[in-house]
Amino acid sequence: MHKLVIDGLTLNTESSGAGPPVVLLHGFTGSTTTWRLLTEVLAPQFEVISIDIVGHGASDSPRSLERYAMRRCVDDLVDALRELGHERAPWLGYSMGARTALQVAVHHPEAVDALVLEGVTPGVADAEERAARVSSDEALADRIERDGLEVFVDFWESISLWNTQAGLAEEAVAAIRSQRMGNTLLGLANSLRGMGTGAQEALQDRLGEVGVPTLLLTGALDLKFSAIAREMADRIPSARLAPIAGAGHAVHLEDPDVFASAVAGFLRETHGL
Repeated sequence: MHKLVIDGLTLNTESSGAGPPVVLLHGFTGSTTTWRLLTEVLAPQFEVISIDIVGHGASDSPRSLERYAMRRCVDDLVDALRELGHERAPWLGYSMGARTALQVAVHHPEAVDALVLEGVTPGVADAEERAARVSSDEALADRIERDGLEVFVDFWESISLWNTQAGLAEEAVAAIRSQRMGNTLLGLANSLRGMGTGAQEALQDRLGEVGVPTLLLTGALDLKFSAIAREMADRIPSARLAPIAGAGHAVHLEDPDVFASAVAGFLRETHGL
Protein backbone atom coordinates (compact mmCIF):
# COMPACT_ATOMS: atom_id res chain seq x y z
CA MET A 1 0.00 0.00 0.00
CA HIS A 2 1.33 3.41 -0.97
CA LYS A 3 -0.48 6.66 -0.25
CA LEU A 4 0.00 9.56 -2.66
CA VAL A 5 -1.11 13.12 -1.90
CA ILE A 6 -2.28 14.80 -5.11
CA ASP A 7 -3.10 18.48 -4.53
CA GLY A 8 -4.41 17.71 -1.06
CA LEU A 9 -6.22 14.48 -1.98
CA THR A 10 -4.85 11.18 -0.67
CA LEU A 11 -5.09 8.33 -3.18
CA ASN A 12 -4.32 4.76 -2.16
CA THR A 13 -2.24 2.77 -4.64
CA GLU A 14 -0.97 -0.81 -4.72
CA SER A 15 2.05 -1.81 -6.81
CA SER A 16 3.35 -5.29 -7.55
CA GLY A 17 5.78 -6.86 -10.00
CA ALA A 18 8.41 -5.40 -12.29
CA GLY A 19 8.47 -4.33 -15.90
CA PRO A 20 6.37 -1.90 -17.96
CA PRO A 21 3.63 -0.25 -15.86
CA VAL A 22 -0.07 -1.12 -16.16
CA VAL A 23 -2.77 0.90 -14.35
CA LEU A 24 -5.88 -0.90 -13.05
CA LEU A 25 -9.11 0.95 -12.15
CA HIS A 26 -11.96 -0.77 -10.29
CA GLY A 27 -15.71 -0.28 -10.67
CA PHE A 28 -18.26 1.50 -8.49
CA THR A 29 -18.19 0.14 -4.89
CA GLY A 30 -14.87 -1.60 -5.67
CA SER A 31 -11.27 -1.09 -4.59
CA THR A 32 -7.76 -2.22 -5.41
CA THR A 33 -8.66 -5.66 -4.04
CA THR A 34 -10.74 -6.19 -7.20
CA TRP A 35 -7.55 -7.01 -9.07
CA ARG A 36 -5.70 -9.48 -6.83
CA LEU A 37 -6.07 -12.45 -9.20
CA LEU A 38 -5.22 -10.41 -12.30
CA THR A 39 -2.20 -8.92 -10.52
CA GLU A 40 -0.82 -12.40 -9.84
CA VAL A 41 -0.97 -13.18 -13.57
CA LEU A 42 0.52 -9.88 -14.76
CA ALA A 43 3.17 -9.24 -12.08
CA PRO A 44 5.86 -11.54 -13.56
CA GLN A 45 6.12 -9.26 -16.61
CA PHE A 46 4.57 -5.92 -15.60
CA GLU A 47 4.56 -3.43 -12.76
CA VAL A 48 0.89 -3.59 -11.84
CA ILE A 49 -0.46 -0.36 -10.34
CA SER A 50 -3.99 -0.45 -8.94
CA ILE A 51 -5.55 2.71 -7.55
CA ASP A 52 -8.53 3.32 -5.27
CA ILE A 53 -10.55 5.94 -7.16
CA VAL A 54 -11.63 8.96 -5.10
CA GLY A 55 -14.43 8.03 -2.70
CA HIS A 56 -13.47 4.35 -2.70
CA GLY A 57 -11.37 1.97 -0.65
CA ALA A 58 -8.55 3.58 1.30
CA SER A 59 -8.51 6.78 -0.78
CA ASP A 60 -10.02 10.01 0.54
CA SER A 61 -13.76 10.69 0.45
CA PRO A 62 -13.81 14.50 0.53
CA ARG A 63 -16.99 16.50 1.11
CA SER A 64 -16.36 18.80 -1.85
CA LEU A 65 -18.23 17.45 -4.87
CA GLU A 66 -15.79 19.22 -7.19
CA ARG A 67 -13.11 16.64 -6.38
CA TYR A 68 -15.33 13.84 -7.74
CA ALA A 69 -15.94 15.46 -11.13
CA MET A 70 -14.79 13.05 -13.83
CA ARG A 71 -12.33 15.49 -15.40
CA ARG A 72 -10.77 16.28 -12.01
CA CYS A 73 -10.56 12.59 -11.17
CA VAL A 74 -8.84 11.91 -14.48
CA ASP A 75 -6.32 14.69 -13.88
CA ASP A 76 -5.58 13.35 -10.39
CA LEU A 77 -5.04 9.80 -11.66
CA VAL A 78 -2.61 10.96 -14.34
CA ASP A 79 -0.75 12.99 -11.72
CA ALA A 80 -0.63 9.88 -9.53
CA LEU A 81 0.94 7.86 -12.35
CA ARG A 82 3.61 10.54 -12.75
CA GLU A 83 4.24 10.62 -9.00
CA LEU A 84 4.94 6.90 -9.27
CA GLY A 85 7.61 7.64 -11.86
CA HIS A 86 5.79 6.86 -15.12
CA GLU A 87 4.68 9.10 -17.97
CA ARG A 88 2.69 6.50 -19.93
CA ALA A 89 1.04 3.15 -19.35
CA PRO A 90 -1.72 0.89 -20.53
CA TRP A 91 -4.89 1.65 -18.56
CA LEU A 92 -7.35 -1.11 -17.69
CA GLY A 93 -10.74 -0.39 -16.17
CA TYR A 94 -13.95 -2.14 -15.24
CA SER A 95 -17.35 -0.42 -15.55
CA MET A 96 -16.89 2.96 -13.79
CA GLY A 97 -13.14 2.38 -13.98
CA ALA A 98 -13.44 1.66 -17.71
CA ARG A 99 -15.34 4.91 -18.26
CA THR A 100 -12.58 6.67 -16.35
CA ALA A 101 -9.79 5.02 -18.35
CA LEU A 102 -11.52 6.04 -21.59
CA GLN A 103 -11.69 9.63 -20.34
CA VAL A 104 -7.95 9.47 -19.59
CA ALA A 105 -7.30 8.35 -23.17
CA VAL A 106 -9.30 11.26 -24.60
CA HIS A 107 -8.11 14.02 -22.26
CA HIS A 108 -4.56 12.81 -21.55
CA PRO A 109 -3.52 10.80 -24.62
CA GLU A 110 0.12 11.42 -23.73
CA ALA A 111 -0.35 9.20 -20.65
CA VAL A 112 -1.88 6.19 -22.45
CA ASP A 113 -0.29 3.62 -24.72
CA ALA A 114 -3.07 0.98 -24.64
CA LEU A 115 -6.57 0.47 -23.22
CA VAL A 116 -8.41 -2.53 -21.81
CA LEU A 117 -12.05 -1.65 -21.18
CA GLU A 118 -14.36 -4.15 -19.47
CA GLY A 119 -18.08 -3.37 -19.46
CA VAL A 120 -17.57 0.18 -20.71
CA THR A 121 -19.86 2.89 -21.98
CA PRO A 122 -18.74 6.24 -23.46
CA GLY A 123 -21.56 7.99 -21.61
CA VAL A 124 -25.08 9.12 -22.46
CA ALA A 125 -25.25 11.16 -25.68
CA ASP A 126 -28.92 12.18 -25.60
CA ALA A 127 -29.45 15.27 -23.43
CA GLU A 128 -32.84 14.16 -22.11
CA GLU A 129 -31.58 10.68 -21.24
CA ARG A 130 -28.49 12.20 -19.62
CA ALA A 131 -30.62 14.45 -17.41
CA ALA A 132 -32.75 11.46 -16.40
CA ARG A 133 -29.62 9.49 -15.48
CA VAL A 134 -28.28 12.38 -13.40
CA SER A 135 -31.62 12.54 -11.58
CA SER A 136 -31.67 8.79 -10.89
CA ASP A 137 -28.06 8.83 -9.65
CA GLU A 138 -28.86 11.76 -7.35
CA ALA A 139 -31.80 9.82 -5.95
CA LEU A 140 -29.57 6.79 -5.37
CA ALA A 141 -26.92 8.98 -3.71
CA ASP A 142 -29.60 10.39 -1.38
CA ARG A 143 -30.72 6.84 -0.63
CA ILE A 144 -27.19 5.80 0.31
CA GLU A 145 -26.86 8.70 2.76
CA ARG A 146 -30.34 8.18 4.19
CA ASP A 147 -30.44 4.40 4.61
CA GLY A 148 -26.82 3.58 5.40
CA LEU A 149 -24.17 1.41 3.84
CA GLU A 150 -25.49 -2.05 4.67
CA VAL A 151 -28.98 -1.33 3.34
CA PHE A 152 -27.49 0.12 0.16
CA VAL A 153 -25.16 -2.85 -0.36
CA ASP A 154 -28.11 -5.22 0.11
CA PHE A 155 -29.98 -3.30 -2.58
CA TRP A 156 -26.96 -3.08 -4.89
CA GLU A 157 -26.35 -6.80 -4.68
CA SER A 158 -29.98 -7.47 -5.68
CA ILE A 159 -29.99 -5.64 -9.03
CA SER A 160 -30.42 -7.66 -12.21
CA LEU A 161 -26.96 -6.76 -13.54
CA TRP A 162 -25.50 -9.40 -11.20
CA ASN A 163 -27.90 -12.24 -12.03
CA THR A 164 -25.15 -14.06 -13.92
CA GLN A 165 -23.10 -14.26 -10.70
CA ALA A 166 -25.46 -16.74 -9.06
CA GLY A 167 -22.90 -19.51 -9.42
CA LEU A 168 -20.00 -17.71 -7.75
CA ALA A 169 -18.33 -19.52 -4.87
CA GLU A 170 -19.33 -18.42 -1.37
CA GLU A 171 -15.86 -17.08 -0.62
CA ALA A 172 -15.94 -14.93 -3.77
CA VAL A 173 -19.35 -13.51 -2.84
CA ALA A 174 -18.11 -12.78 0.68
CA ALA A 175 -15.00 -11.03 -0.66
CA ILE A 176 -17.08 -8.81 -2.95
CA ARG A 177 -19.40 -7.84 -0.12
CA SER A 178 -16.47 -7.08 2.18
CA GLN A 179 -15.01 -4.86 -0.52
CA ARG A 180 -18.28 -2.97 -0.89
CA MET A 181 -18.71 -2.58 2.85
CA GLY A 182 -15.21 -1.12 3.08
CA ASN A 183 -16.38 2.08 1.40
CA THR A 184 -17.95 5.17 2.95
CA LEU A 185 -21.42 6.65 2.57
CA LEU A 186 -20.05 10.02 1.53
CA GLY A 187 -17.59 8.57 -0.97
CA LEU A 188 -20.14 6.39 -2.76
CA ALA A 189 -22.81 9.08 -2.81
CA ASN A 190 -20.50 11.75 -4.17
CA SER A 191 -19.00 9.33 -6.67
CA LEU A 192 -22.45 8.87 -8.18
CA ARG A 193 -23.00 12.62 -8.25
CA GLY A 194 -19.64 13.51 -9.75
CA MET A 195 -18.63 10.50 -11.87
CA GLY A 196 -21.97 8.95 -12.80
CA THR A 197 -22.66 7.98 -16.40
CA GLY A 198 -24.93 11.00 -16.82
CA ALA A 199 -22.63 13.44 -15.04
CA GLN A 200 -19.57 12.65 -17.16
CA GLU A 201 -18.87 14.07 -20.61
CA ALA A 202 -20.35 11.83 -23.31
CA LEU A 203 -17.53 10.68 -25.60
CA GLN A 204 -19.36 9.09 -28.53
CA ASP A 205 -18.16 11.81 -30.92
CA ARG A 206 -14.58 11.64 -29.65
CA LEU A 207 -13.92 7.91 -29.89
CA GLY A 208 -12.08 8.44 -33.16
CA GLU A 209 -9.44 10.34 -31.16
CA VAL A 210 -8.44 7.19 -29.30
CA GLY A 211 -5.25 6.34 -31.13
CA VAL A 212 -3.96 3.40 -29.09
CA PRO A 213 -4.66 -0.35 -29.26
CA THR A 214 -7.91 -0.95 -27.39
CA LEU A 215 -9.39 -4.22 -26.13
CA LEU A 216 -13.14 -4.13 -25.46
CA LEU A 217 -13.99 -6.98 -23.09
CA THR A 218 -17.59 -7.95 -22.41
CA GLY A 219 -19.49 -10.92 -21.11
CA ALA A 220 -21.62 -12.33 -23.91
CA LEU A 221 -24.56 -12.58 -21.49
CA ASP A 222 -24.36 -8.83 -20.83
CA LEU A 223 -26.40 -7.87 -23.88
CA LYS A 224 -26.54 -4.13 -23.19
CA PHE A 225 -22.81 -3.60 -22.78
CA SER A 226 -21.95 -6.05 -25.56
CA ALA A 227 -24.00 -3.91 -27.95
CA ILE A 228 -22.27 -0.75 -26.68
CA ALA A 229 -18.87 -2.38 -27.21
CA ARG A 230 -19.73 -3.26 -30.81
CA GLU A 231 -20.72 0.35 -31.49
CA MET A 232 -17.52 1.60 -29.89
CA ALA A 233 -15.39 -0.82 -31.90
CA ASP A 234 -16.74 0.76 -35.08
CA ARG A 235 -15.50 4.19 -33.93
CA ILE A 236 -12.16 3.46 -32.24
CA PRO A 237 -9.57 2.94 -35.00
CA SER A 238 -7.47 0.24 -33.30
CA ALA A 239 -10.16 -1.52 -31.27
CA ARG A 240 -10.89 -5.21 -31.05
CA LEU A 241 -13.77 -7.00 -29.40
CA ALA A 242 -13.31 -9.81 -26.89
CA PRO A 243 -16.72 -11.27 -25.97
CA ILE A 244 -16.45 -13.91 -23.24
CA ALA A 245 -19.02 -16.70 -23.52
CA GLY A 246 -21.05 -17.58 -20.43
CA ALA A 247 -20.18 -14.40 -18.51
CA GLY A 248 -22.11 -11.27 -17.62
CA HIS A 249 -21.05 -7.73 -16.73
CA ALA A 250 -18.16 -8.60 -14.39
CA VAL A 251 -16.10 -10.98 -16.52
CA HIS A 252 -13.11 -10.67 -14.16
CA LEU A 253 -15.26 -12.26 -11.42
CA GLU A 254 -17.30 -14.71 -13.44
CA ASP A 255 -14.49 -16.17 -15.55
CA PRO A 256 -11.27 -14.85 -14.02
CA ASP A 257 -8.92 -17.25 -15.80
CA VAL A 258 -10.22 -16.44 -19.29
CA PHE A 259 -10.28 -12.74 -18.41
CA ALA A 260 -6.68 -12.74 -17.16
CA SER A 261 -5.50 -14.72 -20.17
CA ALA A 262 -7.13 -12.29 -22.60
CA VAL A 263 -5.70 -9.25 -20.79
CA ALA A 264 -2.20 -10.70 -20.43
CA GLY A 265 -2.10 -11.77 -24.07
CA PHE A 266 -3.18 -8.34 -25.27
CA LEU A 267 -0.67 -6.50 -23.08
CA ARG A 268 2.19 -8.79 -24.08
CA GLU A 269 1.32 -8.17 -27.72
CA THR A 270 1.21 -4.41 -27.35
CA HIS A 271 4.60 -4.47 -25.58
CA GLY A 272 6.23 -7.00 -27.89
CA LEU A 273 6.79 -9.47 -25.05
